[in-house]
Amino acid sequence: METESPAWVAEGLITEAQRARLLARYPPDAVQAVGLLPLLGSILVGLSALSVVAANWQSLPPPVRLGLLLGSLLAAYAGGEYFLHRGNRRVGHGLLGLGLVIFGASIILTSQLYQLVGYDVSGLLAWVVAGVLLSYLYDSQTLTLLPIVIGVAVQTYCTQALGVFSYATLGLVALGSGWRWWRPAAGREPDTLVASLLALSLLWQAALWVALTHAKITWFFIPAMLVYAAGDWHPHRAAGRALQGPPLVAAYLFALGLALFGETDQYAGLLRPPVLAYLGALGAVLALSVAGKRARGRLASLPDWLLLLPGFYLPGGLPLAVATLVVLYAHAGSVLARAHRAGEAEQLTLGTVLFVVATMVAYFKLTWAFLDKSLFFLIGGVLLLSLSWYLRRRNAHRLAAGVAAVIALPNQEPETNS
Repeated sequence: METESPAWVAEGLITEAQRARLLARYPPDAVQAVGLLPLLGSILVGLSALSVVAANWQSLPPPVRLGLLLGSLLAAYAGGEYFLHRGNRRVGHGLLGLGLVIFGASIILTSQLYQLVGYDVSGLLAWVVAGVLLSYLYDSQTLTLLPIVIGVAVQTYCTQALGVFSYATLGLVALGSGWRWWRPAAGREPDTLVASLLALSLLWQAALWVALTHAKITWFFIPAMLVYAAGDWHPHRAAGRALQGPPLVAAYLFALGLALFGETDQYAGLLRPPVLAYLGALGAVLALSVAGKRARGRLASLPDWLLLLPGFYLPGGLPLAVATLVVLYAHAGSVLARAHRAGEAEQLTLGTVLFVVATMVAYFKLTWAFLDKSLFFLIGGVLLLSLSWYLRRRNAHRLAAGVAAVIALPNQEPETNS
């Protein structure tokens, strides 16, 4: 639209003010990814310095090693403050993030330097605490993201190397970083990128907990849907949906797997936790989610919970796979219906894609076994082409309707002082 709309203005189809309003409907979300550059830069520079020092670490005397660590740490923080006072916030926050990375490396290398062998997470936990505190001291997307990433690294190390799950790390990320995102600085809106990465971090830690405790895979969805329910309570709609994105994707992939492999009762058996305990926990999270939707006026998104229907308690076989396909179709239909009511083009596209995926899974399940393979691919190709044409046609109509609605509005030229 950015490339085409100047021609529309030149041809007199729309005014410049109408073009501006149309562009405002589709904000460039990709710009947010630029905020990751200082974070990635800090990590890469930190890793580079770490690899150089590590390669020559053993040949350096201990005082030099300690001096290198402290000097790098102080230089990074001093440089960050220097650039912040000069008004260069991105470089300043990037250097502060680098200081945080060096702080974590210093904890590890100092323990090696003095041969301090520990089998608990207290040292690495200090790294997470420092990161969370730093995120409260500075209004920075980079410094908010760093403790979330560090929490993932610390939790992964704890479960894989030490064989323990650090509930303190989980709490620091969920409550410390989570609250920092929930209540941003005055005049700022909650960051949707931080919301998505926060949800991914919590889901990853939940998966580690399931793997470590050898619990049924389905227990993963209790904390995952708690994250989803938190999004229902958030006052900012876009931020709440960003937090809910990863749990919904996980639930959809789970339902898709059940539709593809549900015929194997052995697979379904791996998913069945104790009925009362699981359904009781899931029901409590559902009640929390419904209360949040009701309080924020978002009950239209309640069909998202269709993906969490516990169909795996049914006997395995084709009936289970078919029942899961019905759920996938119902979920896709609910997304399409909600998109039509709200007039959201992106949700309309998402609903159509979900419908196409459900159709292809159903086609594969119902025809692969008995249909001639050449005919299978031919019909599948025709089906995909037809659905692709339908998707493009609906999107074109939707976009045309949006443009017509904007043109129909009275012109609102910016006021000028006479």
